[in-house]
Amino acid sequence: MKLFEIIRLAFRAIRSNLLRATLTLMIIAFGIMALVGILTAIDSAIYSLSDNLSSLGANTFDIDPKGENVRGRRRGRQQKRGEPISYQEALEFKERFNFPAYVSVSFNCTGTAVIKRGNEKTNPNVNIFAVDENYLEGKGFDLTVGRNFTHREALQGGFITLIGSEIVNQLFEGEPTKALDKSIMAGNIKLKVVGVLESKGSSMNQSEDRRILIPLQTGKRYYATQEQDYNLFVAVKDPTQVDNAVSAATGLFRNVRRLRAAQENDFEITKSDSLIGIIKENTLYFRLAAIGIGLITLLGAAIGLMNIMLVSVTERTREIGITKAIGATRQTIMSQFLLEAIVISMLGGITGIFLGVLIGNIVTYLMGGSFLFPWAWVTIAVVTCILVGLISGLYPALKASRLDPIESLRYE
Repeated sequence: MKLFEIIRLAFRAIRSNLLRATLTLMIIAFGIMALVGILTAIDSAIYSLSDNLSSLGANTFDIDPKGENVRGRRRGRQQKRGEPISYQEALEFKERFNFPAYVSVSFNCTGTAVIKRGNEKTNPNVNIFAVDENYLEGKGFDLTVGRNFTHREALQGGFITLIGSEIVNQLFEGEPTKALDKSIMAGNIKLKVVGVLESKGSSMNQSEDRRILIPLQTGKRYYATQEQDYNLFVAVKDPTQVDNAVSAATGLFRNVRRLRAAQENDFEITKSDSLIGIIKENTLYFRLAAIGIGLITLLGAAIGLMNIMLVSVTERTREIGITKAIGATRQTIMSQFLLEAIVISMLGGITGIFLGVLIGNIVTYLMGGSFLFPWAWVTIAVVTCILVGLISGLYPALKASRLDPIESLRYE
């Protein structure tokens, strides 16, 4: 019997038991949906974050107090936290770091600011950052109109600001030129707009455009606390010299922190090209959980599929006898039942893949990520469905192929 004919018979058998086959198919679909959906959401989020970090290039690194970043725990033990980087330490490092690089000093003033212009105002979710003149260059921001802060303005302060495109949309009808030289209120501080940032979109539900920047000294005056931690960010001009820059920065910052030779570093340096690797490492458990959920569901589906195939063999005993009587071989009977199980499994898999990719990307969209089709996970899902069909259909197919044609014809 030709393969096409065997497949046709398999589909006919599925149609004759449509409700039973559909229920089993949906169990498989939910297992694949859980597997593909969660993994798609994780991969899309990582891809989105990677895409946003790529604008910084592989030539940047941060200096943070020890225990501040995502590697603060090692082997289940909390590391001793380093002291916050003070304003004096940050400026001293910036002045003494003679490597060909941009050094930026900044800190996050607040993430719940309301920006006003006349009777118009934003929601209370605007980020205010206090920055120096190197912040835009280091973080990869460009200006649509206007100018950057000068070195003098950053150190001496001033009531001026750079605003993101989302603020322009809300307060200036989306026209950057209208915002230039206009005044806005950030809390009780009146600021003059001297520049508008180009849009950078959002990542992980954090909008890069819902922000305003103020001079470092102005932020220190109005928002800094006694224990304020200042961010040090270094962008090396030559990407091939990043490792040398990290070594130079480590030695200099130890000197700035007044650490003795025997003391360990109370700070840590994180290169931008290593952040994605760290995030992937920390999402490993989510991936394993998704795979576990999917496999448990698929195990139940495999048991259910084997059960309906055994029932199908019993119900079609007489049909098997007739088929054998007119010349069908054991191999033909076995192939028919195996293909029937694989077809049910694959139909469930295709449904699950569609739902999984859809749900995974919806979650990613809500988190601020971009669409991603996970070819690797889809391939794994297809292979898994084929294996589920083979495993579930093997025993029923063997049972059907071993039936005696004479006894089968007598079966009522």
